[in-house]
Amino acid sequence: MATDHIDTRLLEELTEQSQDLNSDAVRITTGALGDFTEVSQEQRQSRRWWQRGGAVAGVAGAAAVLTQLRATAATSSNDVMALQTAASIENLAISVYRTAAGLPFIKDGNKTIAAFIAKTTTQHQAHAKAFNAAATQAGGKAQTAPDAKYAAVVQKALPKIKTPADVVQLAITLEDVAAQTYTKNVAQVSSTQLRRLFASVAPVEAQHRATLLAVQALLAGSLGDLVAIPTNAAKLPSAAGSVGFPAAFYPTRSASPITEGAVK
Repeated sequence: MATDHIDTRLLEELTEQSQDLNSDAVRITTGALGDFTEVSQEQRQSRRWWQRGGAVAGVAGAAAVLTQLRATAATSSNDVMALQTAASIENLAISVYRTAAGLPFIKDGNKTIAAFIAKTTTQHQAHAKAFNAAATQAGGKAQTAPDAKYAAVVQKALPKIKTPADVVQLAITLEDVAAQTYTKNVAQVSSTQLRRLFASVAPVEAQHRATLLAVQALLAGSLGDLVAIPTNAAKLPSAAGSVGFPAAFYPTRSASPITEGAVK
């Protein structure tokens, strides 16, 4: 059987590209949030102008103004709920990763897994902050609670977590829900700015999941020593390059509805 020759420089390039992807996502997220803040302020000023004008616009004009305001309010309500639900998913992810970081077999175990958890926690904190900032700019409240549906899943799973593989499996579930939800939200929110916001965060969560799937495969194959950066690429199984990407297009069938984490 022919032996595959793997250029270890490729792994280094992929690691660098992964870091670049997150940096680009942060830049786009920040820009989208800034643009959304500016547009939200302009919309509030416009609504105040229409409300003042409605008093003297006559019956027909006032009715048209009222119709427009109701349509805007309905759209804003859906946007706020989508942002609050996203923040609730991020809040839960932060809590889970923090709990995982304190487990002895994580804290004193594989350094790469511990570093991934620390870095990913920071990224989820930034995402939660961005979603809540957008929600408040849209006139809603910040969501500080975790997603109730998946919090129940986590509570059920935590007593059964005994190994790094258990932590990885739970994290995969949360990252997948986040990626699917934000991917679907791109088509559900009403503004270009919010679509950019969700579209910039979704691939970061998908990247987290892809990394975790690769780690899961290595752990399952008793190759935990290869969970390292840099790793010994020559020893990686042939599936290492594809296991993190089981679907050509990211699915959305498990996406959370926009109402799931809305502030009541």
